[in-house]
This record gives sequence, structure tokens and C-alpha cells, in this order.
Amino acid sequence: MSYRSKTSGTVVLRCGSAGLALMLCAASAQAEPAEYRIDPEHVAVAFLVGHAGYAKVLGQFLEVEGSYMFDEETGVLSDIEVVVDTASVFSNHDDRDDHLRSGDFLNSRRNPEMTFTAETGARTSQRTFEVTGQLELLGVMRPLTLQATWNKSEDYPFGRSAYVMGVSARGMIMRSEFGMDYALDGDLVGDEVEIVIEFEARRQ
Repeated sequence: MSYRSKTSGTVVLRCGSAGLALMLCAASAQAEPAEYRIDPEHVAVAFLVGHAGYAKVLGQFLEVEGSYMFDEETGVLSDIEVVVDTASVFSNHDDRDDHLRSGDFLNSRRNPEMTFTAETGARTSQRTFEVTGQLELLGVMRPLTLQATWNKSEDYPFGRSAYVMGVSARGMIMRSEFGMDYALDGDLVGDEVEIVIEFEARRQ
């Protein structure tokens, strides 16, 4: 409630203890992190790798799942996990995809999953984050840093009742650090692999 001072004309606001508690509780509730799960119908985990210096081959993985915790009010990002089915690799060339699944590259029979995990992410601006975690590939774990952009969050406009967050992320690995050294001699297949990630995630 409020009242006007008779002497100064100043408006003074007062709030009872119960009202103050409700306000604090409301602020606390707004600051709670929420779980987000990647929409499997709107996710792309892709890669670019050099081919004998002529051009880069673009491929992607068709089976991806993941989740994380995010607080819009504070920008705190945590508990990140993305799991990729390595056998789902697709580069629009059947023979090449079979080769990518073989022991020369992903060895999908022995290593069916590639996993990225991170405890947290550092906010670098209002809409950007640096996420440093661990990538497990071919049974080897190495650090991976992703530069991520929070594109937007809002109620989904396509008939689905959901609150959706859109994210773009980029990173880079050296495949030789995971023991993947096929055709490195002569740079027939590049060592540097660019990672491109685009996804929508639904708040739970």
C-alpha cells in the first residue's frame, strides 16, 4: 500500500512482511533454472573436414539427443550433455558413409556413441556463451570448447504447446588427438574438423 506525506508530498511505499515474503518468493521462482531437452526433429550436428585440399566435405549425424539446465534471468547454464549416434553419420555418399563408420574413422560398432558433457558454460555477452567440456570419441576424452549463441526463446508458433529455445554453436577438434589418423599423410583427409551445431530445445 502507499500513502502521501502531508508535509512533503512524497509518496511512500510500504509492504507488510507477508507481502514482502511473497515478492521475494516470486523473484526466487523466476530465477530458478529449467531443464531443456533438444528437439530430435530440429537438431543438426554437422562437421566440415578437408578433402585433399580441394574442398571440405560436409557431413552430419542424424540421431542426436541432449539436455541442459538454463536460467533465463541469471544466464546460468549447467549440466550439459549431448549424445550422438555415430552410426547415423550421413555425408550424402553411401560408400563414404560406410567408410566413416569403419575402424578407419568412427568405428561405430565398438564406439556407438560420441558424447559431449560440460558442467557449466561461461556467459560472454547477453546472448553468447563459451562452453568448455569433454568430448568422448573412440573411447578417448579430450577438451572441447564451443562458442554458443542463444538465438531466442519464446512460445512455439507452429501449433505445438511448448516454450522453445534456439541455439547455434561452433567448435573445432583435431581428429588425430582421438587416435583417428587415417589418411593424414599428404593431408588427403584433414586433421582439423569444424563442428557446426544448430538446435531447438523445449523447456520441460
